[in-house]
Amino acid sequence: MPKIPWIAVATPATPEVQCMASRLQVTSLRDVPGFLIASMALWRQARRSPGAVGVALDAELFKGTFWTYSAWTDKAAIYAYAGAEPHRSTIERKRKVMKDATFTFFSAPAAELPMSWDEVRTRIATQAEADRSAHRPEE
Repeated sequence: MPKIPWIAVATPATPEVQCMASRLQVTSLRDVPGFLIASMALWRQARRSPGAVGVALDAELFKGTFWTYSAWTDKAAIYAYAGAEPHRSTIERKRKVMKDATFTFFSAPAAELPMSWDEVRTRIATQAEADRSAHRPEE
């Protein structure tokens, strides 16, 4: 079960940072090795990206679930990373093997980094429920 703990890559210049967390689930366990390799490449890219403050990854391989957590100087840095290669083309390729994905964005005090995985997973679960509620038909 590969878990890459929080790695601080820069000291935040402001008291608050922008965070992004995700839960990505693959359709089949056959897809796990390729998804893990791609995840590691994107994790390395994130560490080297301008504006990155810190990154972490948790892969539950036998569940086909990948968790990410990163902090950035601002939202523009997050979007620049997401739009840069290899992230952009990797995401396009890997969408075909994903059964579910939840992303959440939030601000956090820089002094409280890193958050625990329990806190990150709670934020993702809250976002997933909000996403499901938004797609339910009116009763």
